[in-house]
Formats: sequence, structure tokens, C-alpha cells
Amino acid sequence: MTTVDNDADVIVVGAGPGGSTTAYHLARHGVRVLLLEKTEFPREKVCGDGLTPRAVKQLVKLGVDTSAESGWLRNRGLRVIGGGVRLELDWPDLASFPNYGLVRTRLDFDDLLAKRAVEAGAELRTGVNVTGPVLAEDGRVTGITAEVGPDKTPATFAAPLVVASDGVSGRLPLALGLAKREDRPMGVAVRRYYRSPVRHEDDYLESWLELRSKENPEKLLPGYGWIFGMGDGRVNVGLGVLNSSAAFGRTNYRRLLVDWLSGTPADWGMTDEANADGPVLGAALPMGFNRVPHYTRGVLLVGDSGGMVNPFNGEGIAYAMESGELAAEIMVQALARPAGPERERALAGYPAELKVRYGGYYRLGNVFVKLIGNPHVMRIATRHGMPHPTLMRFVLKLMANLTDPRDGDAMDRIINGLTKAAPAV
Repeated sequence: MTTVDNDADVIVVGAGPGGSTTAYHLARHGVRVLLLEKTEFPREKVCGDGLTPRAVKQLVKLGVDTSAESGWLRNRGLRVIGGGVRLELDWPDLASFPNYGLVRTRLDFDDLLAKRAVEAGAELRTGVNVTGPVLAEDGRVTGITAEVGPDKTPATFAAPLVVASDGVSGRLPLALGLAKREDRPMGVAVRRYYRSPVRHEDDYLESWLELRSKENPEKLLPGYGWIFGMGDGRVNVGLGVLNSSAAFGRTNYRRLLVDWLSGTPADWGMTDEANADGPVLGAALPMGFNRVPHYTRGVLLVGDSGGMVNPFNGEGIAYAMESGELAAEIMVQALARPAGPERERALAGYPAELKVRYGGYYRLGNVFVKLIGNPHVMRIATRHGMPHPTLMRFVLKLMANLTDPRDGDAMDRIINGLTKAAPAV
């Protein structure tokens, strides 16, 4: 696969969950991988820190020990609060996915995945800020340019294939003219850690469908909140607002978070600034394939770089890891072929397979985002849906994308049928 003129067979830009997963699976198949990360590990990352069974499955594939002894906090499902109802929904018992979720801070989660990639044989270089692509005469990407270390030393790295897993900023795709699509969903999320001896250990991830402030409890605040126990004396508390909401882009999200938390019980520890562990941090959530194409001129987009966050629930880690595994499988097959038309035919399978896997589901998600952006629709759905546990179990399966593709129950068949019938985005 290798040639003496290249620094690697594949350069992976960004060592988040998507990039590290891509590098791991490539290295495991004997591909020479260069994994470039602009920061140093461990490093902070804005995230809810909650992982559904879909993400857990990917961790198991990487050989990660997800036991409590290894620092993971397991959860049984999702607790939903809204419409005056508090409902605990266990993760479904499926053949395709584990029946538990996890919580772990991104401070060492990403570090752990990067180390797994290195153990598999990938070469990790931190402190490498990729500045742009290297283009051949025909416009194909043959490597990247970068600034290395604190001195920002210019450097160039060459490889026949490059993976852009550089997150929502997508600097590498932008340099290739791949701007995000404005007709696809986008969210903004903010989160903060609080010390909370009462809430830090929890068997369920907790989602708030209605947010109210202490000052005016009758008025609904925009957005949807979460409280995830970290198991270490802290909770991860945050909220998200979708671009289908009238409040999107017009709201001080940090103030909104504090306003919501002011109405929570005092013994939870979230009304007292002295219990805050760090600042309020925010990030964008690129959803529903909001940057395409996912393959062009030797570059494959993975995870947030390709706008792969689930529009239904804002989950990004699972899809970053899944797309990374798929990209690796495609590249292994492509690199076994001679450069030119044969290799390109193999690489074209990447966006095609992404469309098959997620296209219909994301189409449904895009419709869902538009509907819940209307407060009136959301209020009706919450008040009439929440009192019905069977309906909510169906909603949980749909929103978390947790079904068995074959031999599933009636809910699985309905959801799978809907995603197949929906035109792919």
C-alpha cells in the first residue's frame, strides 16, 4: 500500500472520537496511518458526556473496557421530564446493541480513544494545526500543510488519502469549498459542570423537555435540557436550542442555562455559583448531513466534519465513530486497488453507504426538528405523549436510533419501515 514518497497511506486530521476510530480500524488492517491533532491530550471538549448504547457498541469494537472499575458510569436508560410527567425509560433489549449507556468526561475519553489507535499501530502527532490541503495539478488532495508545535513551524505531510475529522469547524473541508448547508438542522448547546453530592450518581440520563425559570415558572424557556451524573461528585448540566426555534441566534445561552437552573432544588447544588466547576462552554451541533459530499478528490469527511449529528437527539459521538469505522473499511479496500478509476470506484462507496445507513433516518430527523421548533406543537406532543409509556418507549427507540434490523418487534419494524420509505437526504 505504501510508497516511499508518502508520509503515510492515510492522514487523519483530528483525533476526536471519529478520527481516532478511523485510525484504529485502519491501523488494525495494516494501513500506515498518521493521526494529527492540533491540541495536546488530555484536553477539554464541550459535550454532554452521555453515551447511548449505540456509542457503547463502538467502544466495545475498539476493545475498550467499559466497566465501572475502569472509570465508566453505566446507566440503564433515559429519564424524561415534561408535561408534568417524570418517566424512566430503559434502553431497549436488542440483539444489535448493548442494553446500557455510559457517562465519561471528554477530558480523558478522547485521550483514551487516541491511545487505542496508537496501540493498534497508528502514529499520533499532537500540536499539529492543519492549515490546508496540498493539491495536485488535477485538483486531487495529496496531503496537507500544517503548523507544528508552539513555534508554528511550517510542515507538509503527504498521503494518497486524507480524512477530515476536524469537527464542526471543518477547516479542511472549507478549504476545499465544502461549506455547510443552511437548509439542514443546526443546534447550539452549552454545558457546565457542578459539584452535586445528591445528583452525581444516577442510573439514568436525564432529559428535560420543558425548561422554566424560578422567576416566571409559567413561561416556557426555549430549548431542551439535560442533567447527567458523572459519578465523581459532579454533574454535567446543559441545554440545547435548535435553529428551527425562534430563539436560535437571539438568546444568551449561558444566561438561559443559569435561569433554568435557578429553579432547581437547592440541595442539587446548581443554584449556587460556588458549586460550579469551570465556566459555561458552548458548541455548535451540525446535523443531518449538513456538509456534503462526504467524499471528494481524495478526502473523506467523518463525524461532525460531515454534519453527522443525529437531528432527533443531538448525539454525535456514535455517528462519528460509526462513520470512522466505515471510512476505514472503504479505504482499506480502495488502497488495495491501483490509483485511478478502480480506486475511485471503491471510494465512491463511502457516501453511497452513508446515504443508505442514515439518509432516510436523517430525513425524518430534519422534519422532526422543524416540528418541535414550533412551541405549540412541542407543547401538545409533550402533554399528550408523555402520559403513555408504550408510546414513549417507541419514541425512545426512534430518537436514539436503536432497533434490530431483522427479527425485531413491532416498534422496530415500524421505525425501520419509516426510515426506508423516507427519501434520503
